[in-house]
Amino acid sequence: MDLLEIFGYISALIIGISLGLIGGGGSILAVPVLAYLFMVNEKVATAYSLFVVGLSALIGGIKQHFKGYVDWRTAFVFGVPAIIGVTLVRHYVVPALPDVLFHIGEFEFTRRMGMFGLFALLMIPAAFSMLKKREEKADNKEIKYNYPLILLEGLVVGAITGFIGAGGGFLIIPALVILANVKMKVAVGTSLIIIAFKSLLGFFLGDALTMEIDWVFLLTFTALSLIGIFIGSYLGNFIDGNKLKKGFGYFIFVMAIFIFYMEFFVK
Repeated sequence: MDLLEIFGYISALIIGISLGLIGGGGSILAVPVLAYLFMVNEKVATAYSLFVVGLSALIGGIKQHFKGYVDWRTAFVFGVPAIIGVTLVRHYVVPALPDVLFHIGEFEFTRRMGMFGLFALLMIPAAFSMLKKREEKADNKEIKYNYPLILLEGLVVGAITGFIGAGGGFLIIPALVILANVKMKVAVGTSLIIIAFKSLLGFFLGDALTMEIDWVFLLTFTALSLIGIFIGSYLGNFIDGNKLKKGFGYFIFVMAIFIFYMEFFVK
């Protein structure tokens, strides 16, 4: 085991600790850790990330359920189209993508550039969502669903999740608040359940059927992340997660620039 791999496993633990401390966002680091520390390709990095994201979100979602912050009907309404979107992308679209998507003169725009470039781009709004203070809605209006928009949004978010291997909570939470009038705390808890099921089903119905999975490595990486979640949850009794959240948001922004630089400027 070389130094990069050791640092990679430590990073897996840190991902979990950050999730336990601030309640989200940490799993977005799984893709760069897998790609740059374990040197796996873009297909494997995004696939393994889905598994890590899914299990992490499931633990968080169960915790939110016992606090009463999960609306299961809303999770089903939003989750089904998202599951369809991510499964179609992971099973059919990603395996069919060529190594080089197109040429511009002598410049080759590769599949890796497309997947990681979109990932880096979407890390920016994810970072801003962590910097922005979430305000609870004061009203108590009945939950109502805008089904056509929910179907479209679910398919789009699912497809994006499938393409970049991240949960997309920064897209789901506003959609739950705007399209279903769900309160913020419930939107956060419900989004974790949606992320868990669409990520895990996307992985098992897509990647697990189309590529060879290194289960020993994946389960080791995931186990370290899950251990980190419990460590982070314990540390949260002594550390203010909201203050850390802002710093983590800036860190994600820096990581987005790093990924863009590595993929488009470093050969």
